[in-house]
Amino acid sequence: MTDYDEAVPEEAEQLDQLQPEETLLDRGVEDVLDEGYVTGENWSPAQGFGNTVAEMRQGETLEMRIAQEYQEPVKPEGPWNPDQSEPREVGTHRAGRLVDANGGVPGLDTEAESVARDVGIDGGAATAEEAAMHIIDDFDDDDD
Repeated sequence: MTDYDEAVPEEAEQLDQLQPEETLLDRGVEDVLDEGYVTGENWSPAQGFGNTVAEMRQGETLEMRIAQEYQEPVKPEGPWNPDQSEPREVGTHRAGRLVDANGGVPGLDTEAESVARDVGIDGGAATAEEAAMHIIDDFDDDDD
């Protein structure tokens, strides 16, 4: 007869979050806890109308149900970029955190222009402003 091992791993060991070397995902961060979390754009249906007894008794109106439906996406007419000669299309490389000329330290800004340095990606959950920034390759000006 085989012996059954009743030893249960510690709770902390069971709930550990897998590190990148233990998974097949590579998101560009060494510690997955640095990645962050992006919340959804809409409320959960469970947080909508009908959670209280009074709302259940009242019931939803037809207008309320129609407002919850998703609309069909509208297909754009024509190409997204009609000017094919535009040399500055957005690059595929995403910029990381942008820090001003002072390096993020409060103080007098001595730079005459609005410039920033890319200091790398800080986890995977960038703000909307950071996610919109892409690296554009340098190009030659034609008006020289």
